[in-house]
Amino acid sequence: MQAVSTLRQDFPSATIVTKQVDVTSADAIATAMSATVQELGSIDILCCFAGVVGCTHSMDMSAEEWRKTLDINTTGEFLCAQAAARHMRDAGNGGSIVLVASISAHRVNFPQPQVAYNVSKSALLHMARCLAAEWAGFGIRVNTLSPGYMDTVLNEGDGLVKARAVWTGRNPMGRMGQPQELTGPLVLLCSRFAGGYVTGADFVVDGKFRVACFTMG
Repeated sequence: MQAVSTLRQDFPSATIVTKQVDVTSADAIATAMSATVQELGSIDILCCFAGVVGCTHSMDMSAEEWRKTLDINTTGEFLCAQAAARHMRDAGNGGSIVLVASISAHRVNFPQPQVAYNVSKSALLHMARCLAAEWAGFGIRVNTLSPGYMDTVLNEGDGLVKARAVWTGRNPMGRMGQPQELTGPLVLLCSRFAGGYVTGADFVVDGKFRVACFTMG
């Protein structure tokens, strides 16, 4: 990946490793976590970004698509958090886990139909609260980050021109977010110092996206 190569060039003294993992497989995750501990010494921070989305009308959605979306977006993040937390507990140094949710966990998206995605992200909010309460005694913090519409490759293409106009038109800032605008909140949640007393929280980074658009006339 180009991004990883760039990181290695920018931080030549850092140890940067990558592993391809099926986040729906508890065994694969456990193997990757153990290998990471052996290579880096410990797991102190876990950020869960893996996710899929599909815009299928609910009456047309197959059971397989529904299960796949929740299996990756919700169960996958739980399995990763569980595996990392076990290592954090055994090491006795605590840690930070950030589950990436979405504004889709807070409101219904428009104009695209994506009930499975929205449900999968909504579940992460309460999952994080539950895990935060369970694992606080081990010094493990669990929070969620809920991005709004971000101007990434996933939201590009001629087929999304009308949708992008709706998204930006309903945002008081009049634009989509830039990926780097998630950096600050993520660093805060990961930091032992800046976010050391923050757990079970959800940080919404959406430019105050609105559910409805009101016009004067």
